[in-house]
Amino acid sequence: MNEQRTGAGLTILGKLLSVLLITGLIGGGFYLIKSRSAKPRSADGTATAGDADAKGRAEGSQTTGNGATAAAGVTEIQAQVPRLDPAAPYVPKDNTVDIELSEYAGYAGLIAANGGLEPSENSVFFKKHGFKVRLALSEEESWSKLNSGGMGASATTVDVLAVYGKQFQVNVPALIGFSRGADAVVVRSDIKRINQLKGKILATSQFTEAEFFIRYLAQEAGIPVTTIADVSGTPNPDKINLVYAEDGPAAGDLFLEDLNGGGNKLAGFVAWAPKTTEVAEGSAGKARILTSNRNLLIIADILIVNRGFAEQNPQMVAGIVDGLMEGNRMVRDNPTPKTLDVVANAFGWDVGETKAELAQVHLANLPENLAFFSGAIDAAGSFEGIFQSAVLAYGRDIIRDPAPAKRFVELAHLQALEQSGAYKDQTVAIAPIRSSGASQAVEENPLLSKDIRFTFLANRSELDVSSADNLARLESIRELLKVSPGSVVLLRGHVDDALVPEFKKKGERFLRNQSLRATQLSQERADEIKRLLVERQKVDPERVDTQGLGWAEPVDDMPAGTEEEIIRRSEANRRVEVQWFTLE
Repeated sequence: MNEQRTGAGLTILGKLLSVLLITGLIGGGFYLIKSRSAKPRSADGTATAGDADAKGRAEGSQTTGNGATAAAGVTEIQAQVPRLDPAAPYVPKDNTVDIELSEYAGYAGLIAANGGLEPSENSVFFKKHGFKVRLALSEEESWSKLNSGGMGASATTVDVLAVYGKQFQVNVPALIGFSRGADAVVVRSDIKRINQLKGKILATSQFTEAEFFIRYLAQEAGIPVTTIADVSGTPNPDKINLVYAEDGPAAGDLFLEDLNGGGNKLAGFVAWAPKTTEVAEGSAGKARILTSNRNLLIIADILIVNRGFAEQNPQMVAGIVDGLMEGNRMVRDNPTPKTLDVVANAFGWDVGETKAELAQVHLANLPENLAFFSGAIDAAGSFEGIFQSAVLAYGRDIIRDPAPAKRFVELAHLQALEQSGAYKDQTVAIAPIRSSGASQAVEENPLLSKDIRFTFLANRSELDVSSADNLARLESIRELLKVSPGSVVLLRGHVDDALVPEFKKKGERFLRNQSLRATQLSQERADEIKRLLVERQKVDPERVDTQGLGWAEPVDDMPAGTEEEIIRRSEANRRVEVQWFTLE
């Protein structure tokens, strides 16, 4: 058959097919662009214009192992951390430093100091230090861009540095602040504490602050974490099992599908608001927020600066740090209407929304910065502590060659500000955020329980303080209190019940007397731990309660047939259990 041709040799049919093909390609490209622009949360979790993992914190987290994405399905597990582009120094142009951020109230201080997003001679940076700053709110934030010199600085959370490690050539000259409630663990309503997630499956997104959040909590509960490829996979009964979605909202969709479909494969999900609050509030009582980071200060935002730029332009970095401290003060300490307008205009919010967003972040001042990096702050997590928690939480399978935390920190600029006395009126002031129900006794619902196996002398309550393990366990309890303002711990002492059958043979009176002695010994052991926490760790005694349970709650998941098993079970029963109660 002869086909009619027109123009430069194309048939009418060929032309039609070409038009259809081009249209399809354009439409497909538009769809891909749309699918990559999922928006992160702002301070209260409102979806905003930024990287899809809330502040651009985990480049590559939206991509499965083969590069595909899935709107609400499971993504492939990335066996290793994404590689960054090779390091190169950032070179400022026109005396202007490029800093890329996402839309998040925690960055309001930088915006206030700059007088908006655009470079300005009226900014704190120019007036005090002679250079300008360009702030960009970008959906294309990437650590590769920062690493390779595409911008001078950005912001992230401490856990991201631990994940990307030595390949990330950045300096950390300052703490920006803490998120106070944007990330949360949402679970089925019958789950009351982290320990009950053992053997169950949770959905989250890989290499994000949400994954770190649940890994941190599991670590504190003493429960290992593993990953499974699919919701229908068989969970490990001894671990918390994670399945990965494209991002936080997609993890929520996976849980909703299971919850509303009458399934029972997912116990919950970990993400950021508004998805977390939407699922909990819209579940008709079937789901609840187990905990958020409102009073768990382990998600700390930090300023990160391209290392080559920092080495070549120390005065500019000093000016950025000073501008951040000044901007945080402007926003934190009775912000003027003008300051609020600047922040609102930059983010496209109204003033009321701006105030609500700012109420859910804690902008750090100078003494809080110094304490954060030195580890001296008693009301919040430290840089070293969060960094090492992330290394431990992810484990060597993911972080195979961990970098030392100190390789990132550059304190010279904060120390210079301290010596100048510019912020001498400031004090550390991080307070717990109480909900309307926080006045009720928290002892009913601990966030998690943790067995702490202290080494006691036989039938004695004195702790062996020469044991490095015992001292490390004391420190671990202090750390629980340190990262959560307003939280308390209950130390529950236990003793071995191995001789109870023999006691019963000697009569009820003898058994009762031995029970009283066991309760007294367990109480004395719990009190000993409290004494050492107060004296050695400088813990406020009002934040530690004790209870002696004797042999009333022996471990019930350990065999005791062989002599070796009997010994192990006996040692396990000589324990102090720590219950951690947080405000929520």
